[in-house]
Amino acid sequence: MTAPYGIIDLFAGPGGLGEGFSRRLGRNGSPTFKIHLSAEMEQAAHATLTLRAFVRHFGSRLPAEYLDFHAGRNSAPDWSEVSAAAWNDANREARRLVLGTPEAKTVLDRAIDEAKKIWGDRTIVIGGPPCQAYSLVGRARNKGKAGYTAEDDHRHFLFREYLRVLSRLKPAIFVMENVKGILSSKVGSVSIFDLLMDDLRSVGGDRDLYRLMPLVRRSDTGSMFDIEHKSDFVVRAEQHGVPQARHRIILLGIRKDIAASLDHSFLSTSILLAERAPVVSRSVLDGLAPLRSGLSRERDSESAWKEVVHRQMSRAVRAIPKTKAFADVREVASALSDEFSRTTSSLPRASTEKSTVGHDCPRDLRDWLLNASLRGTANHDTRGHMDSDLGRYFYASAFARARDTSPKAPEFPTALGPDHRNWDSGKFADRFRVQLADKPSTTITSHISKDGHYFIHHDPLQCRSLTVREAARLQTFPDDYLFLGNRTQQYVQVGNAVPPFLAYQIADLVARLLENDSADVSAPRGRRQVAGMDRIVATAR
Repeated sequence: MTAPYGIIDLFAGPGGLGEGFSRRLGRNGSPTFKIHLSAEMEQAAHATLTLRAFVRHFGSRLPAEYLDFHAGRNSAPDWSEVSAAAWNDANREARRLVLGTPEAKTVLDRAIDEAKKIWGDRTIVIGGPPCQAYSLVGRARNKGKAGYTAEDDHRHFLFREYLRVLSRLKPAIFVMENVKGILSSKVGSVSIFDLLMDDLRSVGGDRDLYRLMPLVRRSDTGSMFDIEHKSDFVVRAEQHGVPQARHRIILLGIRKDIAASLDHSFLSTSILLAERAPVVSRSVLDGLAPLRSGLSRERDSESAWKEVVHRQMSRAVRAIPKTKAFADVREVASALSDEFSRTTSSLPRASTEKSTVGHDCPRDLRDWLLNASLRGTANHDTRGHMDSDLGRYFYASAFARARDTSPKAPEFPTALGPDHRNWDSGKFADRFRVQLADKPSTTITSHISKDGHYFIHHDPLQCRSLTVREAARLQTFPDDYLFLGNRTQQYVQVGNAVPPFLAYQIADLVARLLENDSADVSAPRGRRQVAGMDRIVATAR
Protein backbone atom coordinates (compact mmCIF):
# COMPACT_ATOMS: atom_id res chain seq x y z
CA MET A 1 0.00 0.00 0.00
CA THR A 2 1.49 3.36 -1.04
CA ALA A 3 1.77 5.92 1.76
CA PRO A 4 -0.31 9.07 1.27
CA TYR A 5 2.78 11.30 0.98
CA GLY A 6 6.26 10.86 -0.47
CA ILE A 7 9.43 12.42 0.92
CA ILE A 8 12.65 13.74 -0.61
CA ASP A 9 15.22 14.07 2.19
CA LEU A 10 18.20 16.31 1.35
CA PHE A 11 21.43 16.58 3.39
CA ALA A 12 20.04 13.61 5.31
CA GLY A 13 23.02 12.75 7.54
CA PRO A 14 22.29 9.46 9.34
CA GLY A 15 18.53 10.05 8.94
CA GLY A 16 17.24 11.72 12.12
CA LEU A 17 14.65 13.90 10.39
CA GLY A 18 13.57 11.09 8.07
CA GLU A 19 13.23 8.70 11.02
CA GLY A 20 10.66 10.95 12.65
CA PHE A 21 8.60 11.23 9.47
CA SER A 22 8.85 7.50 8.69
CA ARG A 23 7.42 6.52 12.05
CA ARG A 24 4.29 8.67 11.94
CA LEU A 25 1.18 6.54 11.44
CA GLY A 26 -2.26 7.50 10.23
CA ARG A 27 -5.52 6.61 11.92
CA ASN A 28 -5.61 3.30 10.04
CA GLY A 29 -2.22 2.32 11.49
CA SER A 30 -0.29 2.60 8.21
CA PRO A 31 2.63 5.00 7.59
CA THR A 32 1.69 8.52 6.57
CA PHE A 33 5.01 9.20 4.83
CA LYS A 34 7.32 7.15 2.61
CA ILE A 35 10.89 8.28 1.97
CA HIS A 36 11.37 8.17 -1.80
CA LEU A 37 14.97 9.36 -1.75
CA SER A 38 17.40 10.47 0.94
CA ALA A 39 20.66 12.11 -0.12
CA GLU A 40 23.87 12.20 1.93
CA MET A 41 27.47 12.64 0.77
CA GLU A 42 29.49 11.34 3.74
CA GLN A 43 30.31 7.65 3.37
CA ALA A 44 29.75 6.42 6.93
CA ALA A 45 26.53 8.43 7.37
CA HIS A 46 25.29 7.08 4.05
CA ALA A 47 26.02 3.52 5.21
CA THR A 48 24.00 4.16 8.38
CA LEU A 49 21.19 5.68 6.32
CA THR A 50 21.10 2.71 3.95
CA LEU A 51 21.03 0.11 6.71
CA ARG A 52 18.23 1.96 8.48
CA ALA A 53 16.22 2.07 5.24
CA PHE A 54 16.73 -1.70 4.97
CA VAL A 55 15.67 -2.37 8.57
CA ARG A 56 12.56 -0.23 8.18
CA HIS A 57 11.18 -2.76 5.68
CA PHE A 58 10.76 -5.38 8.41
CA GLY A 59 8.65 -3.42 10.86
CA SER A 60 8.70 -4.97 14.33
CA ARG A 61 9.94 -8.35 13.09
CA LEU A 62 13.60 -7.47 12.81
CA PRO A 63 15.70 -10.18 11.11
CA ALA A 64 17.77 -12.40 13.38
CA GLU A 65 20.84 -11.45 11.33
CA TYR A 66 20.31 -7.78 12.17
CA LEU A 67 19.64 -8.46 15.85
CA ASP A 68 22.88 -10.45 16.16
CA PHE A 69 24.89 -7.85 14.23
CA HIS A 70 23.39 -5.04 16.30
CA ALA A 71 24.29 -6.88 19.53
CA GLY A 72 27.87 -7.41 18.37
CA ARG A 73 27.51 -11.18 18.17
CA ASN A 74 28.28 -11.47 14.45
CA SER A 75 29.89 -9.42 11.73
CA ALA A 76 27.73 -7.78 9.09
CA PRO A 77 26.12 -10.33 6.79
CA ASP A 78 25.44 -9.89 3.12
CA TRP A 79 22.19 -7.99 3.53
CA SER A 80 21.06 -8.89 0.02
CA GLU A 81 21.03 -12.53 1.14
CA VAL A 82 18.82 -11.63 4.11
CA SER A 83 16.34 -9.96 1.75
CA ALA A 84 17.27 -9.01 -1.80
CA ALA A 85 14.08 -6.98 -2.28
CA ALA A 86 14.52 -4.94 0.92
CA TRP A 87 18.23 -4.34 0.23
CA ASN A 88 17.55 -3.20 -3.33
CA ASP A 89 14.82 -0.85 -2.12
CA ALA A 90 17.13 0.54 0.57
CA ASN A 91 19.83 1.28 -1.98
CA ARG A 92 17.33 2.99 -4.27
CA GLU A 93 16.13 5.12 -1.36
CA ALA A 94 19.44 6.09 0.31
CA ARG A 95 21.78 7.66 -2.22
CA ARG A 96 25.32 8.89 -1.71
CA LEU A 97 25.23 12.24 -3.51
CA VAL A 98 27.30 15.41 -3.41
CA LEU A 99 24.47 17.86 -3.87
CA GLY A 100 25.16 20.62 -6.32
CA THR A 101 27.22 18.47 -8.70
CA PRO A 102 25.97 17.56 -12.20
CA GLU A 103 25.89 13.87 -11.24
CA ALA A 104 23.72 14.53 -8.20
CA LYS A 105 21.43 16.79 -10.22
CA THR A 106 20.77 13.98 -12.69
CA VAL A 107 19.89 11.51 -9.93
CA LEU A 108 17.73 14.03 -8.07
CA ASP A 109 15.80 15.09 -11.16
CA ARG A 110 15.06 11.47 -12.03
CA ALA A 111 13.87 10.84 -8.44
CA ILE A 112 11.68 13.94 -8.55
CA ASP A 113 10.05 12.78 -11.79
CA GLU A 114 9.42 9.36 -10.25
CA ALA A 115 7.95 10.92 -7.10
CA LYS A 116 5.57 13.02 -9.18
CA LYS A 117 4.28 9.90 -10.93
CA ILE A 118 3.67 8.09 -7.63
CA TRP A 119 2.35 10.89 -5.38
CA GLY A 120 1.53 13.74 -7.75
CA ASP A 121 1.87 16.94 -5.75
CA ARG A 122 1.47 15.07 -2.43
CA THR A 123 5.19 15.27 -1.75
CA ILE A 124 7.30 16.68 1.09
CA VAL A 125 10.88 17.96 1.02
CA ILE A 126 12.85 17.84 4.28
CA GLY A 127 16.42 18.52 5.33
CA GLY A 128 18.81 21.44 5.60
CA PRO A 129 22.08 22.53 4.00
CA PRO A 130 25.35 22.09 5.93
CA CYS A 131 25.56 24.56 8.76
CA GLN A 132 29.30 25.18 9.26
CA ALA A 133 29.34 28.54 7.49
CA TYR A 134 26.23 29.70 9.37
CA SER A 135 27.16 28.72 12.89
CA LEU A 136 28.32 31.34 15.35
CA VAL A 137 31.41 29.33 16.29
CA GLY A 138 32.16 28.47 12.67
CA ARG A 139 31.99 32.10 11.59
CA ALA A 140 34.30 33.17 14.42
CA ARG A 141 36.76 30.47 13.40
CA ASN A 142 36.56 31.40 9.72
CA LYS A 143 37.42 35.02 10.48
CA GLY A 144 40.83 33.81 11.55
CA LYS A 145 41.55 32.10 8.22
CA ALA A 146 43.90 33.97 5.94
CA GLY A 147 42.07 35.15 2.83
CA TYR A 148 38.67 33.88 4.03
CA THR A 149 35.66 35.73 2.63
CA ALA A 150 32.10 34.60 3.30
CA GLU A 151 31.08 35.48 -0.26
CA ASP A 152 33.41 32.76 -1.61
CA ASP A 153 32.34 30.05 0.87
CA HIS A 154 30.17 27.66 -1.16
CA ARG A 155 28.47 26.43 2.00
CA HIS A 156 26.60 29.74 2.23
CA PHE A 157 24.94 28.94 -1.06
CA LEU A 158 24.25 25.22 -0.84
CA PHE A 159 20.67 26.08 0.02
CA ARG A 160 20.36 27.13 -3.63
CA GLU A 161 20.26 23.44 -4.53
CA TYR A 162 17.51 22.95 -1.96
CA LEU A 163 15.61 25.79 -3.64
CA ARG A 164 16.15 24.24 -7.07
CA VAL A 165 14.56 20.99 -5.87
CA LEU A 166 11.62 22.93 -4.42
CA SER A 167 11.18 24.75 -7.72
CA ARG A 168 11.18 21.53 -9.74
CA LEU A 169 9.02 19.47 -7.37
CA LYS A 170 6.76 22.13 -5.82
CA PRO A 171 6.00 19.93 -2.80
CA ALA A 172 2.93 20.36 -0.65
CA ILE A 173 5.13 21.25 2.34
CA PHE A 174 8.84 21.60 3.01
CA VAL A 175 10.75 21.50 6.28
CA MET A 176 14.17 23.15 6.41
CA GLU A 177 16.45 22.93 9.45
CA ASN A 178 19.50 25.01 10.27
CA VAL A 179 21.49 26.43 13.15
CA LYS A 180 20.38 29.50 15.08
CA GLY A 181 23.44 31.41 13.87
CA ILE A 182 21.79 31.85 10.47
CA LEU A 183 19.63 34.58 12.02
CA SER A 184 22.66 36.88 12.24
CA SER A 185 24.75 35.49 9.38
CA LYS A 186 25.52 37.94 6.58
CA VAL A 187 27.25 38.02 3.23
CA GLY A 188 28.53 41.54 2.91
CA SER A 189 25.76 43.66 4.41
CA VAL A 190 22.94 41.35 3.37
CA SER A 191 21.18 39.07 5.87
CA ILE A 192 21.36 35.43 4.80
CA PHE A 193 18.13 34.72 6.66
CA ASP A 194 16.21 37.51 4.92
CA LEU A 195 17.46 36.32 1.52
CA LEU A 196 16.48 32.78 2.38
CA MET A 197 12.99 33.79 3.51
CA ASP A 198 12.40 35.74 0.30
CA ASP A 199 13.63 32.88 -1.88
CA LEU A 200 11.58 30.27 -0.02
CA ARG A 201 8.38 32.26 -0.38
CA SER A 202 8.78 32.67 -4.15
CA VAL A 203 10.29 29.43 -5.38
CA GLY A 204 10.96 29.36 -9.10
CA GLY A 205 9.75 32.94 -9.54
CA ASP A 206 6.19 32.07 -8.47
CA ARG A 207 5.41 34.95 -6.14
CA ASP A 208 4.25 33.84 -2.70
CA LEU A 209 4.02 30.19 -3.73
CA TYR A 210 4.72 29.22 -0.09
CA ARG A 211 3.53 30.59 3.23
CA LEU A 212 6.15 30.30 5.97
CA MET A 213 4.94 29.14 9.35
CA PRO A 214 6.81 29.26 12.67
CA LEU A 215 6.49 25.95 14.53
CA VAL A 216 6.28 27.83 17.82
CA ARG A 217 5.03 31.31 18.56
CA ARG A 218 5.63 33.53 21.53
CA SER A 219 2.46 35.52 21.06
CA ASP A 220 -1.22 34.68 21.56
CA THR A 221 -2.48 36.91 18.76
CA GLY A 222 -2.71 36.64 15.00
CA SER A 223 -2.69 33.71 12.62
CA MET A 224 -0.09 30.99 12.45
CA PHE A 225 1.50 32.71 9.45
CA ASP A 226 2.13 35.98 11.30
CA ILE A 227 5.83 36.50 11.94
CA GLU A 228 6.48 38.99 14.72
CA HIS A 229 10.07 38.06 15.39
CA LYS A 230 12.69 35.99 13.61
CA SER A 231 13.10 34.12 16.88
CA ASP A 232 9.63 32.61 16.28
CA PHE A 233 11.43 30.14 14.01
CA VAL A 234 13.74 28.94 16.82
CA VAL A 235 12.67 25.52 18.10
CA ARG A 236 14.02 24.64 21.54
CA ALA A 237 14.15 20.86 21.69
CA GLU A 238 14.09 20.70 25.51
CA GLN A 239 10.60 22.24 25.43
CA HIS A 240 9.33 19.31 23.37
CA GLY A 241 10.33 16.25 25.36
CA VAL A 242 13.94 15.95 24.14
CA PRO A 243 16.48 15.60 26.99
CA GLN A 244 18.78 18.16 25.39
CA ALA A 245 18.91 21.96 25.16
CA ARG A 246 19.20 22.12 21.38
CA HIS A 247 18.06 25.32 19.65
CA ARG A 248 17.64 25.24 15.88
CA ILE A 249 15.92 27.23 13.16
CA ILE A 250 13.17 25.15 11.54
CA LEU A 251 11.30 26.66 8.62
CA LEU A 252 8.03 25.09 7.51
CA GLY A 253 6.65 26.20 4.16
CA ILE A 254 3.08 25.41 3.05
CA ARG A 255 2.09 25.68 -0.60
CA LYS A 256 -0.44 28.49 -0.98
CA ASP A 257 -3.30 26.30 -2.19
CA ILE A 258 -3.04 24.13 0.92
CA ALA A 259 -2.64 27.15 3.19
CA ALA A 260 -5.81 28.67 1.69
CA SER A 261 -7.80 25.53 2.51
CA LEU A 262 -6.90 25.36 6.21
CA ASP A 263 -9.77 25.93 8.60
CA HIS A 264 -9.91 28.84 11.00
CA SER A 265 -8.95 26.85 14.10
CA PHE A 266 -5.56 26.15 12.54
CA LEU A 267 -5.06 29.71 11.36
CA SER A 268 -5.62 31.10 14.85
CA THR A 269 -3.47 28.58 16.70
CA SER A 270 -0.77 30.38 18.67
CA ILE A 271 1.47 27.40 19.43
CA LEU A 272 1.47 24.58 16.90
CA LEU A 273 4.31 22.41 18.21
CA ALA A 274 3.09 21.48 21.67
CA GLU A 275 5.30 22.01 24.68
CA ARG A 276 6.11 19.03 26.89
CA ALA A 277 7.53 18.67 30.36
CA PRO A 278 11.35 18.79 30.45
CA VAL A 279 13.20 15.46 30.42
CA VAL A 280 16.52 15.34 32.27
CA SER A 281 19.58 13.52 31.01
CA ARG A 282 19.66 10.79 33.68
CA SER A 283 16.18 9.72 32.57
CA VAL A 284 17.68 8.31 29.38
CA LEU A 285 21.28 7.62 30.48
CA ASP A 286 20.84 5.73 33.75
CA GLY A 287 19.50 2.56 32.13
CA LEU A 288 22.73 2.00 30.20
CA ALA A 289 25.54 -0.15 31.61
CA PRO A 290 28.17 1.85 33.54
CA LEU A 291 31.59 1.85 31.88
CA ARG A 292 35.14 2.95 32.57
CA SER A 293 37.19 5.09 30.24
CA GLY A 294 40.35 3.92 28.55
CA LEU A 295 43.90 5.14 29.05
CA SER A 296 45.33 6.85 26.01
CA ARG A 297 49.05 6.96 26.79
CA GLU A 298 49.87 3.66 28.40
CA ARG A 299 48.84 0.04 28.27
CA ASP A 300 45.15 -0.10 29.00
CA SER A 301 43.74 -2.55 31.53
CA GLU A 302 41.20 -2.48 34.31
CA SER A 303 43.86 -2.59 37.02
CA ALA A 304 45.90 0.16 35.36
CA TRP A 305 42.80 2.32 35.00
CA LYS A 306 41.89 1.89 38.66
CA GLU A 307 45.40 2.84 39.70
CA VAL A 308 45.45 5.94 37.49
CA VAL A 309 41.96 7.07 38.52
CA HIS A 310 42.71 6.58 42.21
CA ARG A 311 45.86 8.68 41.83
CA GLN A 312 44.02 11.39 39.90
CA MET A 313 41.15 11.47 42.41
CA SER A 314 43.59 11.91 45.28
CA ARG A 315 45.37 14.65 43.32
CA ALA A 316 42.07 16.44 42.70
CA VAL A 317 41.03 16.28 46.36
CA ARG A 318 44.40 17.68 47.49
CA ALA A 319 44.12 20.49 44.93
CA ILE A 320 40.72 21.75 46.14
CA PRO A 321 41.25 24.89 48.25
CA LYS A 322 40.72 24.35 51.96
CA THR A 323 38.41 27.32 52.19
CA LYS A 324 34.79 27.76 53.18
CA ALA A 325 33.92 28.61 49.57
CA PHE A 326 34.95 25.13 48.40
CA ALA A 327 33.99 23.12 51.50
CA ASP A 328 30.98 21.49 49.81
CA VAL A 329 32.98 20.43 46.74
CA ARG A 330 35.84 19.11 48.87
CA GLU A 331 33.43 17.08 51.00
CA VAL A 332 31.74 15.47 48.01
CA ALA A 333 35.02 14.79 46.19
CA SER A 334 36.60 13.24 49.30
CA ALA A 335 33.61 10.97 49.87
CA LEU A 336 33.64 9.85 46.23
CA SER A 337 37.37 9.20 46.30
CA ASP A 338 36.95 7.07 49.44
CA GLU A 339 34.05 5.19 47.81
CA PHE A 340 36.17 4.47 44.75
CA SER A 341 39.01 3.17 46.95
CA ARG A 342 36.66 0.76 48.74
CA THR A 343 34.87 -0.63 45.71
CA THR A 344 35.75 -4.07 44.47
CA SER A 345 33.45 -4.04 41.47
CA SER A 346 34.88 -3.75 37.99
CA LEU A 347 33.73 -1.73 35.02
CA PRO A 348 34.19 -2.73 31.38
CA ARG A 349 35.14 -0.32 28.60
CA ALA A 350 32.28 -1.56 26.43
CA SER A 351 28.97 -3.27 26.98
CA THR A 352 26.50 -4.97 24.68
CA GLU A 353 24.17 -5.96 27.53
CA LYS A 354 20.49 -5.18 27.10
CA SER A 355 19.60 -1.83 28.59
CA THR A 356 16.65 0.18 29.80
CA VAL A 357 16.00 3.82 30.70
CA GLY A 358 15.67 5.73 33.96
CA HIS A 359 12.58 5.05 36.08
CA ASP A 360 11.25 8.57 35.49
CA CYS A 361 11.63 8.57 31.71
CA PRO A 362 8.24 9.59 30.21
CA ARG A 363 6.29 6.66 28.84
CA ASP A 364 6.13 7.86 25.24
CA LEU A 365 9.87 8.52 25.13
CA ARG A 366 10.55 5.15 26.79
CA ASP A 367 8.48 3.42 24.11
CA TRP A 368 10.26 5.44 21.44
CA LEU A 369 13.76 4.47 22.61
CA LEU A 370 13.37 0.84 23.65
CA ASN A 371 12.72 -2.27 21.60
CA ALA A 372 12.08 -5.49 23.50
CA SER A 373 13.31 -7.66 20.63
CA LEU A 374 16.89 -6.34 20.84
CA ARG A 375 19.52 -8.78 22.05
CA GLY A 376 21.93 -6.13 23.28
CA THR A 377 23.05 -2.51 23.16
CA ALA A 378 25.07 -1.12 20.26
CA ASN A 379 27.61 1.74 20.03
CA HIS A 380 28.22 1.74 23.79
CA ASP A 381 32.00 1.78 24.23
CA THR A 382 34.36 4.39 25.61
CA ARG A 383 37.37 6.23 24.25
CA GLY A 384 40.74 6.69 25.91
CA HIS A 385 41.66 9.79 27.92
CA MET A 386 44.89 11.36 29.16
CA ASP A 387 45.62 10.68 32.83
CA SER A 388 45.42 14.37 33.76
CA ASP A 389 42.06 14.74 32.00
CA LEU A 390 40.64 11.94 34.15
CA GLY A 391 41.45 14.07 37.19
CA ARG A 392 39.68 17.03 35.65
CA TYR A 393 36.66 14.89 34.71
CA PHE A 394 36.45 13.61 38.28
CA TYR A 395 36.71 17.10 39.76
CA ALA A 396 34.15 18.53 37.34
CA SER A 397 31.59 15.78 37.97
CA ALA A 398 32.13 15.95 41.76
CA PHE A 399 31.65 19.74 41.58
CA ALA A 400 28.44 19.18 39.57
CA ARG A 401 27.15 16.70 42.13
CA ALA A 402 27.79 19.20 44.92
CA ARG A 403 26.32 22.27 43.21
CA ASP A 404 24.18 21.02 40.30
CA THR A 405 26.20 23.10 37.86
CA SER A 406 29.32 22.44 35.81
CA PRO A 407 32.42 24.36 36.94
CA LYS A 408 33.85 27.20 34.87
CA ALA A 409 37.59 27.63 34.44
CA PRO A 410 37.94 30.05 37.42
CA GLU A 411 36.35 27.40 39.65
CA PHE A 412 39.04 24.82 38.86
CA PRO A 413 41.93 24.52 41.31
CA THR A 414 45.08 25.97 39.76
CA ALA A 415 46.85 22.60 39.97
CA LEU A 416 44.12 20.96 37.86
CA GLY A 417 44.06 23.50 35.03
CA PRO A 418 45.23 22.27 31.61
CA ASP A 419 48.33 23.68 29.94
CA HIS A 420 46.36 25.66 27.37
CA ARG A 421 47.19 29.21 26.35
CA ASN A 422 43.54 30.28 26.44
CA TRP A 423 42.56 28.53 29.68
CA ASP A 424 42.58 31.81 31.63
CA SER A 425 41.37 34.00 28.76
CA GLY A 426 37.68 33.54 29.44
CA LYS A 427 37.00 32.42 25.86
CA PHE A 428 36.60 28.74 26.78
CA ALA A 429 35.57 28.99 30.42
CA ASP A 430 33.47 25.83 30.17
CA ARG A 431 36.02 23.74 28.32
CA PHE A 432 35.31 20.89 30.76
CA ARG A 433 31.54 20.56 30.93
CA VAL A 434 29.53 17.95 32.83
CA GLN A 435 26.17 16.88 31.44
CA LEU A 436 24.12 17.41 34.57
CA ALA A 437 22.00 14.49 35.75
CA ASP A 438 18.94 16.54 36.67
CA LYS A 439 18.80 18.85 33.67
CA PRO A 440 18.56 18.37 29.91
CA SER A 441 22.00 18.03 28.40
CA THR A 442 23.67 20.84 26.51
CA THR A 443 23.60 20.64 22.71
CA ILE A 444 25.10 17.45 21.33
CA THR A 445 27.31 18.63 18.46
CA SER A 446 29.83 17.02 16.15
CA HIS A 447 32.56 18.40 18.44
CA ILE A 448 31.90 15.40 20.65
CA SER A 449 34.06 13.49 18.16
CA LYS A 450 37.15 15.53 19.17
CA ASP A 451 38.00 15.05 22.85
CA GLY A 452 34.84 14.66 24.94
CA HIS A 453 35.69 17.54 27.31
CA TYR A 454 32.32 19.20 26.72
CA PHE A 455 30.44 15.95 27.28
CA ILE A 456 31.50 14.51 30.65
CA HIS A 457 29.27 11.83 32.16
CA HIS A 458 27.52 12.89 35.38
CA ASP A 459 28.73 9.85 37.36
CA PRO A 460 32.12 10.76 38.93
CA LEU A 461 33.01 7.10 39.50
CA GLN A 462 32.90 6.36 35.76
CA CYS A 463 35.26 9.27 35.11
CA ARG A 464 34.75 9.59 31.35
CA SER A 465 33.01 11.29 28.45
CA LEU A 466 29.80 10.07 26.83
CA THR A 467 29.66 7.07 24.51
CA VAL A 468 28.06 7.20 21.07
CA ARG A 469 24.96 5.43 22.42
CA GLU A 470 24.62 7.86 25.31
CA ALA A 471 24.87 10.79 22.90
CA ALA A 472 22.32 9.04 20.68
CA ARG A 473 19.96 8.63 23.66
CA LEU A 474 20.18 12.38 24.37
CA GLN A 475 19.43 12.94 20.68
CA THR A 476 16.47 10.49 21.02
CA PHE A 477 17.68 7.96 18.46
CA PRO A 478 15.97 4.61 19.18
CA ASP A 479 18.24 1.90 20.57
CA ASP A 480 17.68 -0.23 17.47
CA TYR A 481 19.29 2.52 15.36
CA LEU A 482 22.78 1.32 14.49
CA PHE A 483 25.52 3.81 13.60
CA LEU A 484 28.18 2.56 11.19
CA GLY A 485 31.74 3.74 10.54
CA ASN A 486 34.48 4.24 13.11
CA ARG A 487 33.70 5.78 16.48
CA THR A 488 34.71 9.30 15.40
CA GLN A 489 32.39 9.08 12.38
CA GLN A 490 29.59 7.78 14.61
CA TYR A 491 29.95 10.73 16.98
CA VAL A 492 29.81 13.16 14.04
CA GLN A 493 26.66 11.51 12.69
CA VAL A 494 24.89 11.74 16.04
CA GLY A 495 25.98 15.33 16.67
CA ASN A 496 24.84 16.61 13.29
CA ALA A 497 21.39 15.00 13.32
CA VAL A 498 17.91 16.34 14.05
CA PRO A 499 16.53 14.59 17.18
CA PRO A 500 14.15 11.93 15.77
CA PHE A 501 11.61 12.34 18.59
CA LEU A 502 11.35 16.04 17.76
CA ALA A 503 11.15 15.16 14.05
CA TYR A 504 8.24 12.83 14.82
CA GLN A 505 6.34 15.69 16.44
CA ILE A 506 7.02 17.90 13.41
CA ALA A 507 5.86 15.07 11.14
CA ASP A 508 2.65 14.75 13.16
CA LEU A 509 2.00 18.46 12.77
CA VAL A 510 2.73 18.30 9.03
CA ALA A 511 0.30 15.40 8.66
CA ARG A 512 -2.40 17.32 10.51
CA LEU A 513 -1.88 20.30 8.24
CA LEU A 514 -2.14 18.14 5.13
CA GLU A 515 -5.21 16.37 6.50
CA ASN A 516 -6.71 19.69 7.68
CA ASP A 517 -7.09 18.08 11.08
CA SER A 518 -7.35 20.86 13.65
CA ALA A 519 -7.51 18.55 16.66
CA ASP A 520 -5.46 19.65 19.66
CA VAL A 521 -1.85 19.01 18.73
CA SER A 522 -0.77 19.21 22.37
CA ALA A 523 -1.77 15.57 22.89
CA PRO A 524 0.00 12.67 21.16
CA ARG A 525 -2.02 10.65 18.70
CA GLY A 526 -3.88 7.75 20.30
CA ARG A 527 -1.99 5.30 18.12
CA ARG A 528 1.56 5.86 17.04
CA GLN A 529 4.60 4.00 15.82
CA VAL A 530 7.21 3.24 18.45
CA ALA A 531 10.40 1.30 19.00
CA GLY A 532 9.49 -1.73 16.90
CA MET A 533 8.60 0.65 14.06
CA ASP A 534 5.16 -0.80 13.42
CA ARG A 535 4.20 -1.87 16.93
CA ILE A 536 1.13 0.17 17.83
CA VAL A 537 0.54 1.10 21.42
CA ALA A 538 -1.97 3.24 23.21
CA THR A 539 -0.33 6.36 24.58
CA ALA A 540 -1.58 8.70 27.23
CA ARG A 541 -0.52 12.22 27.98
